[in-house]
Amino acid sequence: MKGTILVAEDEGLSRKNVCRVLREEGYQVHEAVDGRMALEAIDTIDFDVVLTDLQMPGADGLAVLNHVREIAPQMFVLIMTAFATVDTSVAALQLGAQDYLLKPIVFEDLLRKLHKLIEHKDLAWENQMLRREVSRRVDPGDLVGQSQVMQNIAALTTKVAASSATVLITGESGVGKEVIARAIHLQSPRRDKIFLPVNCGAIPEHLLESQLFGHVKGAFTGAVGAQEGLFQRARMGTIFLDEIGEMAANLQVKLLRALEAKEVLPVGASAPVPTDVRILAATNRDLPKEVAAGRFREDLYYRLNVINVHIPPLRERREDIPLLVEYLLQRHNLEMKQSYKGADNAAMKILMSLPWKGNIRELDNVLERAMILGNGTWITPENLPHGADSPTSQEASHPAWRGRLKDALRAYEKSYIEHILKETASDRTRVAKLLGLSRSSLYRKMETLGIPLEGGDT
Repeated sequence: MKGTILVAEDEGLSRKNVCRVLREEGYQVHEAVDGRMALEAIDTIDFDVVLTDLQMPGADGLAVLNHVREIAPQMFVLIMTAFATVDTSVAALQLGAQDYLLKPIVFEDLLRKLHKLIEHKDLAWENQMLRREVSRRVDPGDLVGQSQVMQNIAALTTKVAASSATVLITGESGVGKEVIARAIHLQSPRRDKIFLPVNCGAIPEHLLESQLFGHVKGAFTGAVGAQEGLFQRARMGTIFLDEIGEMAANLQVKLLRALEAKEVLPVGASAPVPTDVRILAATNRDLPKEVAAGRFREDLYYRLNVINVHIPPLRERREDIPLLVEYLLQRHNLEMKQSYKGADNAAMKILMSLPWKGNIRELDNVLERAMILGNGTWITPENLPHGADSPTSQEASHPAWRGRLKDALRAYEKSYIEHILKETASDRTRVAKLLGLSRSSLYRKMETLGIPLEGGDT
């Protein structure tokens, strides 16, 4: 058997013809009549190649491609399209597809590309990962921030990058845990090797073991050949295990072995395989509580938590928002071929006042939406989904906030410190601690902002 192929195509005759040709060539073939069925099949079977139409009901080909990237990065994807344009083909390749085929399918071309992929699968996979790494080199919130806590995190990542220690990155969803992991990798001696993110919460348990540790031929239905796991394929590089708190107990045991013995046991194998890979992990769960509840192994927790990097939520470091807005707008300007200059002062005040429960990810989505709805020059309160009902929107639209960004930020900073002073009954020691400042820095800032120094503790 040459390999296991999924053919996802909603047009019945075309799908049947492709499947017939592939079966005659010795491939094990599974069919999906729409995108939804394709996603379900990918969750169940470890395919070598997914051959998917670009436009299908249920989920289109790019959605299928994104799903493969999320749960099975070693699967190959070929896009079939009758709507071939430079934009769609380039988008598919940038997202990680190996190639695309024009419809009606030329079977000789399909078979040639499949044969080349499977025959040279290691090199093809390396090329895919490198292409993906280039496209994701710059991420939302890429260590952007002027807050003291972000400066401390940046210094810590630089320090730990030089070692091979395991790092556990914690924080709410959307705070930028993968960004920190990439920063560690890019400053490490392994920077020229693969950085491989794996979402442990997105991959079904029965597939995750095979994905991580590999399998031998015949280990399970569909395993028509031996397959290296991600621990082997990321050799000399870095694996980032995101949502590690979602990992099942039986897989936690195998991961512990990989950490302690530097070896993995492929599914169905009788002998372990040595590995050389650095492990970074992340979670939004409270792992000590998970350990106490018996849902996470204590020994694994200590193995992962050699170095801990905790990223506070965006609402606790609001001074980073202006820089993040600038960074994200520039990023989307490139993607959307726009030329936004920034958020006007009224919009910025709203952005700095919102709770941001989704953190940087939510901010990124809000700005992208605002750019689509905006005038192409400045983000205004009218472009923000929260603008109309925000308790600060009327205040933000006051002419006093129409001046320079520097003046708006100064006014917000003064208002915020005055609020903390009031809440703490002017306990300067407590205020300084809450703001992450020394008492002397607090006094200098109060003096600069025109906040009276008299009163309160000394």
